[in-house]
Amino acid sequence: MLGLGTLARVAREVRLDVGAVHDRDPAARGVSSVEVLGLWPGVHALLAHRVAHTLQKAGVPVVPRVIATASRAITGIEIHPAAEVGDALFIDHGTGVVVGETARVGRNVTMYQGVTLGGNGFATGKRHPTVEDNVTIGSGAKLLGPITIGHGAKIGANSVVITDVPPNATVVGNPGHPVRVDGKRPEGPDADWIHLPDPVADAIRGLSGRLGALERRLAELGAAEDPEPQAAVRELRSVRGQNPAGG
Repeated sequence: MLGLGTLARVAREVRLDVGAVHDRDPAARGVSSVEVLGLWPGVHALLAHRVAHTLQKAGVPVVPRVIATASRAITGIEIHPAAEVGDALFIDHGTGVVVGETARVGRNVTMYQGVTLGGNGFATGKRHPTVEDNVTIGSGAKLLGPITIGHGAKIGANSVVITDVPPNATVVGNPGHPVRVDGKRPEGPDADWIHLPDPVADAIRGLSGRLGALERRLAELGAAEDPEPQAAVRELRSVRGQNPAGG
């Protein structure tokens, strides 16, 4: 049933969505809530979804999909009316974001442009991801199938995730590789995409170190005689520098 209680709930959700923009978007610093509500496409998409989802749950036919279609045309963000979206979702820029029918998004989640919460087949039932609270999903990431992204996880840009992600983990690559970072990570959004761990580079770095040690050992033993100078093994280095997210 639609009533004052439902309207109050939608108004509260919109207020939290606007607050999420102020908290997590540097471009919104010093910008009024009215301006955010009027000019941020992520907020427009969420407002339309809150209304469409309420009508969908009330059993209203056709109208929820009409609202969702109009919202996609205006904002470039597609959220199925049946998708469950928690409070304080922040969609930055948002163009190309797709949230499927059976997706569930927790509280304080951050998504960047090009994110897809999609299915991986033609099965019915639960076929889209569940994203728990305080998750950050980088630009272009694809989360496919009925997987669960654990509390506080961070999905790197352009990662393709097809398996469950444990809480407080970082995922990079295609297919995505979960990597623990110093045990449990601090909660809250984190937009430092430069300093993500790279398991492939770590493996190559380890092999490079072992190769250099073996060559030095062989040279000491006189077991290898090569008249031509050997190419130096170039060490891989981690990206260093200031966190662009301000951390």
